[in-house]
Amino acid sequence: MAQVILALGSNIPPAKENIDRALAALSAIGTVKQVAPYIVSKPEGFENQNDFINTVAIFSTPYAPMPLLKKLKELEKELGRTPTFKNGPRVIDLDILFYDDQEIFEDEADYFLIIPHPRLQEREFVLKPLSYILPDYVHPVLKKPIYRLYRELMKKKGQPSCHIL
Repeated sequence: MAQVILALGSNIPPAKENIDRALAALSAIGTVKQVAPYIVSKPEGFENQNDFINTVAIFSTPYAPMPLLKKLKELEKELGRTPTFKNGPRVIDLDILFYDDQEIFEDEADYFLIIPHPRLQEREFVLKPLSYILPDYVHPVLKKPIYRLYRELMKKKGQPSCHIL
């Protein structure tokens, strides 16, 4: 069984319930071990939309990375996600942040996968909940613990833009 860290987000009401449903649906492909506090954040990119609710979860699964990604995309569809546009509103978004301590780059016809997630160190809405449940986890590429990545990001940003729900 692999230990996977997933990011979950939603901004289509009821956003918190959408995340709760996604966490329950994950039981079909593995076991949710721990869930971070839910975080409220402003949308990035396209700002004319509802605030997001985000969290991260420690998850164990027998699926290899690419089959796991495909299963997550299926779950998103089952939970009502329909394509909109980049950074647009979504019922649910499921992203793989870490897969064990592996570095993964896979490119298949309709799927592209980079693990660790290539922009997580730039995202307060990911680092903040991660810092609650895995502060000492060392990013396998950046070689820094999560708490340090979060602290460095907050130094750059100055003011927090997320808060606990």
